[in-house]
Formats: sequence, C-alpha cells, structure tokens
Amino acid sequence: MAGTNGKHASTLRYAHITGWGKALPDRVITNDELAQIVDTSDEWIRTRTGIRRRRIAVDPSETSATLGTKAARAALEVADLPPHKVDLIICATSSPEHTFPSTASLIQDGLGAVNAGAFDLSAACSGFVYGISLASGMIGTGQMDNILVIGAETLSRIVDWSDRNTCVLFGDGAGAVLLQASPVPGGVLSSVLGSDGSGGDLLILPAGGSKQPATLETVAAGKHFIKMDGRAVFRFATRVMAEATLQAIEKAGLSIDDIDLVIPHQANERIIKSSMRQLKLPEEKIFINLYDYGNTSTASIPIALCEAVEQDRLKPNDNLVMVGFGAGLTWAATAVKWAVPGAREVPAWRVHQRSASYGLAHVRSRFLRFSRKVEGSLVTEDGDAWSEVLSRRIENWRRSREE
Repeated sequence: MAGTNGKHASTLRYAHITGWGKALPDRVITNDELAQIVDTSDEWIRTRTGIRRRRIAVDPSETSATLGTKAARAALEVADLPPHKVDLIICATSSPEHTFPSTASLIQDGLGAVNAGAFDLSAACSGFVYGISLASGMIGTGQMDNILVIGAETLSRIVDWSDRNTCVLFGDGAGAVLLQASPVPGGVLSSVLGSDGSGGDLLILPAGGSKQPATLETVAAGKHFIKMDGRAVFRFATRVMAEATLQAIEKAGLSIDDIDLVIPHQANERIIKSSMRQLKLPEEKIFINLYDYGNTSTASIPIALCEAVEQDRLKPNDNLVMVGFGAGLTWAATAVKWAVPGAREVPAWRVHQRSASYGLAHVRSRFLRFSRKVEGSLVTEDGDAWSEVLSRRIENWRRSREE
C-alpha cells in the first residue's frame, strides 16, 4: 500500500478526481405511472419537487453492489487505472446489501481490486461528500494513492409505495469517482462536515437495527420503510445547504465569484433554488438533473458530476462545490479545483484487457469460495497441509495478476 512507510511525507500531495462513472437501472417510472398507484399527479409532483421520472431496479439481481461495481468500473476506465492499483474503496450508501458484510467489500470482489481495503460509510445523502473528505485526507497524508469513492442506492426497496409523500421522491442508481495523489496543486481544496443528531427522527428507517430488530409487528407496522417529516427537512435543508457551501468556499480561500459550478444533492428543485438564491448564485452555475432521476441519495451528486462532465460544464481550473444534506441530520460540502479536461481516449486493446480482467475477477471469487469449502471439509490430519497448498496457490495467482 503506497505511502504507509512515510515515503511521501516530504512532498506535498493533492487529491485530484481523475475518473468518474455512473450506473442506472433501465426501468423508468414516470409521474403518471405513480399516479396509478397512489393519490398523486404529474403536476403535484413536478410543482413540489421538480421530479418528472426516476429509475428503479426491478431486477432482483440488480443491487446496490452491482450498480456500484458498474459505476466504479466506469471510473477506473476513465482514469485508465487497473483495479489492482486501487488502495481503498469507500461506499456511501443508505441501502446496503446487508448490515454486514459491507457493500464496499462486495464491490471490491466484483472489481478484482485485490490490494484494496473496503468499508461502507453511513451519512445518508451527505455520505458521498463525507467520503470525498476522508479520501482526500488519506491521500494528503501519504497513506494511499488511489481511492474509489462510490455512492450506490436501491432505495426503491425501502420505500413505502403507498405513501405519496415519500415514494414520489426516490430513485435508484450509483455514481463513483477515483481520487488520485498528485504533486500538482488543486484537487480537493476544502471540506465541511456537520451533524445534528437531535433531528434524527425527521428522516429515518425506524426498524431493522439493534433498537428495533425485525419482527412480525415491525413489518406489519411498516417500520422498515423510509419515514420523513418533509416540512422540517425542507426548512433544515434550505438553511444548511447555503451555509455549508459558503463555509467550504471560504475555507478554500475563494469567493462566491470564483465558483464556476455548484453540484448540490438532488433532492428537491425548490430546496436547491432557494438555498442557492441565498448565495446570489446565477442559475447557470447550478447543476440540476433530478428531473430524470429523483433523489438517489448518496448517488445523486456523483451521477450529476458525471453528467456535468458529459455536458462540458467542467473545464480545467474550474472551481467546483459539491454540497449535500441528509438523515442524521447531516450535511457536507467540498470545494474542488477541477483538473481533468474530460474522458480520455482509451485504446481498444486496453478496453478488452480490462474486460477480461473483470472476468478473471469473477473466476477468482468463485475459486476462493470453492477453496474455502474444500478447506472446511478437510478433517484428516493432512488438512493443514492442504490449507497451506491452497493458500500458496491463491497467493501465486494474485501475484501473477499484478504482474
């Protein structure tokens, strides 16, 4: 792992975003379709939220981990970095595969990132920006060189589809960025993180944790679905989004006029426009794409970032602010000096090579699972010897892949 021996301590290091990618389910659900399920209408949803449609993962095999893996692969392809060079994977999610293992670990296995640590980050819709802050700090201190930060959600599976106050808001998807160490000044300039746990009940998934484990009663009461006090969250968000944005800008030594683009958490058009008006930012400097995706929680900012790059809204030396808020209550903002001109052309042979490596990662995963079963079934006195042989074979396989 790069940097753990302090070899970078004498040089300044900056965390630059060098790769980005998104993954979205194919199924689109419009407001008109929702109006056939609950008492609502396209006009009601659009005027209150700005949302017109959202993507939903209807295939059971499509999960937060599979979407996160696709987004991470896309980010690595943009940066032209092989998975075995990734040092750490941070997955921000409010809809993990399981309480444990972490969704990040499943993504690590899907990528074949054999040298990467992995963990999930729980800060609700602020989680992606929290992850950016953590990753930039680890890069800046020389502990790591290449870190994937992912936001991945399948919120449709924890939404009450009979509650029009919540089911119209959320969508599924994933976004990812790769942060890399560089001696060139820029990249992540500042971060602001905040929390107010006294508002924890305003946006909550009441049951399923250690306080209220799953029972027939909690399921019957609908306590495994998202519950939200919309008005209270609206008031909180419009205040904190503006404050956090301004704090991140000032912490970076910039002014409002220096900012070229703000990518806010895509929760509600009224929240975004109200909070940005407080900063007197012109609308052309605010990126909004919630019309097509709804609130994808931790995935909303990285998905919007990908589309901003695709639309040529970011150029080298542009100053970018990403700001979010969410359950907790939490909030976070980060200022970034953009450096990459856009997606780079990758040779066809490299694309095929990387595709093959993902196939090998799948084979490796199955081999490791099988070897553990074999290991567990060896009850003879030669069992330890067999275990050592298998371990050596696995280690040799890893080394050959790295070479």
